[in-house]
Amino acid sequence: MKVDCILTHLNLATMAGEMASADDPLGIVLEGALALHEGKIVWMGPSRDLPADLDGKTVVDLRGRWATPGLIDCHTHLIYGGNRAGEWQARLEGASYQEIAAQGGGIAATVAATRASSQEQLVGIAIERVKPWIAEGVTTIEIKSGYGLSLDDEVKMLAAARELGRLLPLRVKTTFLGAHTVPPEFSGRPDDYVDFLIREVLPVVSRLKLADAVDVFCETIAFSKSQSMRYLVEAKSLGLDVKIHADQLTDGDGARLAATLGALSADHLEFTSDSGVLALAAAGTVAVLLPGAFYSLRETRFPPLAALRAHRVPIAIATDHNPGTSPCASLLLILNMACTLFRMTPTESLLGVTRHAARALGLEEETGSLTVGRAADIAIWDVGHVRELCYGFGARPLHASLKAGVWVNPPRA
Repeated sequence: MKVDCILTHLNLATMAGEMASADDPLGIVLEGALALHEGKIVWMGPSRDLPADLDGKTVVDLRGRWATPGLIDCHTHLIYGGNRAGEWQARLEGASYQEIAAQGGGIAATVAATRASSQEQLVGIAIERVKPWIAEGVTTIEIKSGYGLSLDDEVKMLAAARELGRLLPLRVKTTFLGAHTVPPEFSGRPDDYVDFLIREVLPVVSRLKLADAVDVFCETIAFSKSQSMRYLVEAKSLGLDVKIHADQLTDGDGARLAATLGALSADHLEFTSDSGVLALAAAGTVAVLLPGAFYSLRETRFPPLAALRAHRVPIAIATDHNPGTSPCASLLLILNMACTLFRMTPTESLLGVTRHAARALGLEEETGSLTVGRAADIAIWDVGHVRELCYGFGARPLHASLKAGVWVNPPRA
């Protein structure tokens, strides 16, 4: 059998459910090999079991390094104009959020900067912004809109995100987050803004196929449960998957709403109740935890990790990269934060940026594990054990990576 490439002498953390066991949830294969053909994994297992008739155009000896699936950042707000470093400094010097907002800061500042940027400018900025993800072995990233808050500007953001996926070796999943906050022109009229999104924006986003999913910030400072329900039901009627920013600041029953709607994920969850966790478990909705925002905001309320574990809710983690509350450009740092701040185990964290992150994006049949038939999205690491990816912060252990069987970061000599 002729294949494009054979990778040998690798220790594999497959993250594959069928390879996992109670003693080995990462599905580890020591001294393993992978055969790749036409962008997919066509054989995987111990090197000693490599079929004699496998004939690779290239054979790469990785000399005992570790391989994981390409990493997945399943929650980002990567497309936006400007930054908010100035107001971050002002907060450190004693200014309140309300004072900053009154002076045109906060999310309004990012909306203004994003509206003032062309699609080409947003793409150019994002290409530079996303380079650290690629250098850390990320092969899939979700990008939300939500800083345009008008028909033209939301379409511009989503189109920029799609363009990023065409220009870079990244699988980009786009999420329409028009219901991020109420824009200035609808100040004090959230119901009217939801009506506007349903009547004028969602149909265009759906027709142009700019979004893979629709998200809403279900919170006291944004949109109520009933407004979120009305909006997401309409999104589902258009054939779009749904996600929810849920229970970050209060228990607004967002997790249970996510479960009721069969959402792909419920994200944040610091204030989610036991009943919310039970609902997520019953629905199979992924809990996406975001330690970067927790750190940046100096929060003290932890997500209900014990309950999520007890009820076997799949847990993903992500950077939540955004200019206001999580200007984090390192998914590897988030691995460490999840362990250090949330007391997740390295195993939980690694599954959270691979298999469970893929599920949070509806991609579990395509990527997120080293499995025959999945995309050949692979990260290769200079580490003695895969847990070291969670242990170090500031390290750059990536040796090489492939996206759909094509070298993104070629092996170093």
